[in-house]
Amino acid sequence: MEQQQILETINLLKKEYPDAKYYLNYSNPLELLVAAILSAQVRDEVVNALTPSLFKKYKTAKDYAETDLQELINDIKSVTFAGNKAKNIKNACKLLIEKYDGKVPNTMESLTSLPGVGRKTANTILINAFGIVEGIPVDIWVQRLSYRLGWTKNKDPNKIEQDLMNSIPRNEWKKIAYLLKAHGRAICQSTPYCSKCILHKLCPRNGVTKSL
Repeated sequence: MEQQQILETINLLKKEYPDAKYYLNYSNPLELLVAAILSAQVRDEVVNALTPSLFKKYKTAKDYAETDLQELINDIKSVTFAGNKAKNIKNACKLLIEKYDGKVPNTMESLTSLPGVGRKTANTILINAFGIVEGIPVDIWVQRLSYRLGWTKNKDPNKIEQDLMNSIPRNEWKKIAYLLKAHGRAICQSTPYCSKCILHKLCPRNGVTKSL
């Protein structure tokens, strides 16, 4: 797809979803790190329902690092893979204490060295906690919509991110994932509502075999 078409698509999405933003609740970088680890393969609503009590109980990296693992598992049992996520949170916070004075670091390399943190989560933290835009968070919505829109032919998130970074102007990287998610939830679902879609004239509908 030509960059002009991509820009036209982005502008239409901005008009349709002016309030699109990151979807997990947090008030500081540590809370964002924990919420992002919890969110893997979990609905946002489940994470946002859990975190108020969690963040009230655990205020610092030291709190997570020193808690009993089973207690932490019980505290996050409403999410899938609670055992693995509790281990990742606890071990990530141990590393924060050992290497970063208990603070969440603000570089891609440092963030991706933490347990449970891949590029998607690192991009999310950099953008939303520090205002640093190095790349584009590629979640399931970005994967689905960027393929359908013809922005990428890849299925691997890292390759998709590179395709998007090469074709989308850098000043749009910060918000594009949240625009695509908003549109995915409203229209471009597993079976998309193509008849209602504001992008129907621009979208090649790659991979779409059935639509409403």
